[in-house]
Amino acid sequence: MIGPGGYAVLILAIGWILLVAFIAYVLVKLGGVLQSSGELIDGITEKTVPLLGEVTTTVVHVNEELERVDAITENVQTVTGNVAGLTTLFAATLGSPLVKVAAFSYGVRRAAGRKHKSDVQARVKTEMKAERKARKGR
Repeated sequence: MIGPGGYAVLILAIGWILLVAFIAYVLVKLGGVLQSSGELIDGITEKTVPLLGEVTTTVVHVNEELERVDAITENVQTVTGNVAGLTTLFAATLGSPLVKVAAFSYGVRRAAGRKHKSDVQARVKTEMKAERKARKGR
């Protein structure tokens, strides 16, 4: 027969068996998780490498377009400088005489308008005087 020490050893052995079974179960589950993680990483790697190649190609094309835009900007800047120079030249050569001609023509129109106005006023006064005399004479 088994004594009290034998039962203690038997209970201890069963406990160790349960502990080992639990650890084995946990290790099997952990292995499944690690396998899933490995598959996920492989899938990401398979899709990321071509994507990075496409991104590199896109960046190269964008850089080419930016170089073209830089060239266009330089040309616009050159044209703007040329137009500014022509405007300055025009203002220096024709601007002053044109201003003088415009001022002279304004003065002539104003003077002619005043003369015409004074002529009309004089004519109206003369007609009004003539009408008053005609009324008094009746």
